[in-house]
Amino acid sequence: MTELSTLTEKARRFCEGKGARFTPLREKVYQIMLSKHRPMGAYELLDILKETEDSAKPATVYRALDFLLDFDLIHKLESTNSFVACHHFGCSHPVQFLICDSCGEVAEIQSVGIEDKLNDQAKSRGFSISKQTIEAHGLCAQCHQSE
Repeated sequence: MTELSTLTEKARRFCEGKGARFTPLREKVYQIMLSKHRPMGAYELLDILKETEDSAKPATVYRALDFLLDFDLIHKLESTNSFVACHHFGCSHPVQFLICDSCGEVAEIQSVGIEDKLNDQAKSRGFSISKQTIEAHGLCAQCHQSE
């Protein structure tokens, strides 16, 4: 079983366990995102989806993306208005992204220290954080070396 099929099956079971349908269209959008290994915009997803789904429209993709976001199967990168697949869904976790401004590569990292520090600072101001996503832009190792 490939990583793609393993993650897809895991996502299907996860959704069904929460009483939600992982429809063939949602599955296809998720698989596209998994297979590309990079952030993708909604219209890029639509173009790829139209190769096999003639009736796909922007609303089709946005509904699928909303579902995948609601179940934490993907993340939205606000600074680039794109989406990236999450490989360790099913657990609530803070998210930090390292985004290469040259090649577009995105690395998802988890740093408990950042989460704790941010929560402490928020709490000292009477603020309660419900979700944390941090996006850091710069150059990946490969692009940094080629400068």
